[in-house]
Amino acid sequence: MASYGSSIPQPIHSRKPLKLRLRNGEKLYGLFFRSFSPDLAEIAALAGYDFVIIDMEHGAGGIPEALSCIRALGSTGCAAVVRVPEISEAWAKKALDLGVDGIMFPMVESGRSASEAVSFCRYPPHGVRGNAVGLVRDSKFGFDKAYLANFADKLFVMAQIESEEGVKNAKEIVAVDGVDCVMIGPRDLSASLGFIHDQSNPKVKSAMKTVEKAVLASEPANGGAYLAGIATPQNKVVDLRARGYQVVLGSADLNLFQKAVVDDVNNFKLRSLL
Repeated sequence: MASYGSSIPQPIHSRKPLKLRLRNGEKLYGLFFRSFSPDLAEIAALAGYDFVIIDMEHGAGGIPEALSCIRALGSTGCAAVVRVPEISEAWAKKALDLGVDGIMFPMVESGRSASEAVSFCRYPPHGVRGNAVGLVRDSKFGFDKAYLANFADKLFVMAQIESEEGVKNAKEIVAVDGVDCVMIGPRDLSASLGFIHDQSNPKVKSAMKTVEKAVLASEPANGGAYLAGIATPQNKVVDLRARGYQVVLGSADLNLFQKAVVDDVNNFKLRSLL
């Protein structure tokens, strides 16, 4: 009988905050997660991903489903990041109170929108996040007495640039205090530029280079940001690493499942013809 997974050693996940790991020179590899299956989340974590982004923008799950996945990831020590559907105080508050390691804001198009996003992650007087510190999972329901002193150091704030307007304002987005990481969204960016079916268009490549240059020229230790990207057929993992990306997402759970089941069915049909 085959022993599935026997050739893969169980990873020992670092409990260090994501931005501390990056500061120490680590390169991080993650997965977009849209199925909202706790079992698949736990499997992904055990496979060795450094972090998993629970995608509430394009995934079908809501807050309760996200919480189940966060708990599954937490059982392994794998970092959980939530992508909220929009730059919204209400969505940020709901996501952060769940007790996540990071939050991703989509379609950040200006320094102002980046500043607003950061303000939604911080308590007054440094932000506008609603204060329910003694009641929420993020503070271990009040048991973490050092929570207010440490929460900002642990939280990884990611801003996505995925439009022509965002590219124009890349430098001011990167310069916003509290933006730890900037991720380029290649699919929405190509659509914004009028090339929804052509991510390899020279104008799309040029726009990506503009953002890459702005982020890589910044100094994360002095208020800059780390550069994150999504692997695509036009920009493979090895290409992103070679261009200096410190954070890479290789795929999404549903894409991996789709490929696996198609391969399985095709292998069966091929064997049937032999």
